[in-house]
Amino acid sequence: MSITLILFWFLSVLALFSAAMVVASKNPVYSVLWLILVFFAISGHYLLLNAQFLAIVNIIVYAGAIMVLFLFVIMLMNLNKSNEPKRNKWLNLAGVLAGGCLLLVLVAALKNAETKATLAETGTGNIGLIENLGKALFTDYVVPFEISSVLFLSAMVGAVVLGKKESSPDTAGQSGKSSEK
Repeated sequence: MSITLILFWFLSVLALFSAAMVVASKNPVYSVLWLILVFFAISGHYLLLNAQFLAIVNIIVYAGAIMVLFLFVIMLMNLNKSNEPKRNKWLNLAGVLAGGCLLLVLVAALKNAETKATLAETGTGNIGLIENLGKALFTDYVVPFEISSVLFLSAMVGAVVLGKKESSPDTAGQSGKSSEK
């Protein structure tokens, strides 16, 4: 077994175990922490596939920013056992039944799917490199890239304009009068 195969199986088991713990954890903060571990395992898979840009973006955007937002929301919700409503056993049964139906549909859809016999290239090729992404972005897709940058710039200016408080003439005049006394 090569080191790539060992890393693949380690990251796969880590991702599946962490995903199961996201669902099984009673404490929502622990679920978020397990989800961060899932994102790191997926980033490891991206690195094995030589997609460094996706790995870094996955860590920065998902494990960094989105998970911080999840933690803030969970902490603001103030989830306690005392104010948690009792769940109906029929509701739990309906959830299990719906999950089973979803699993049945997925198995039926993927049963006849054709899979290619080719293996993914690991450690070779230059498909996921940041250099190639930059070349494509600034040569083939330069116009859409610039249009999106102007769109983001106008959105930032709009957010600043909307967030800025307007000063009324009365308050501006009163502040001037009080400094003269």
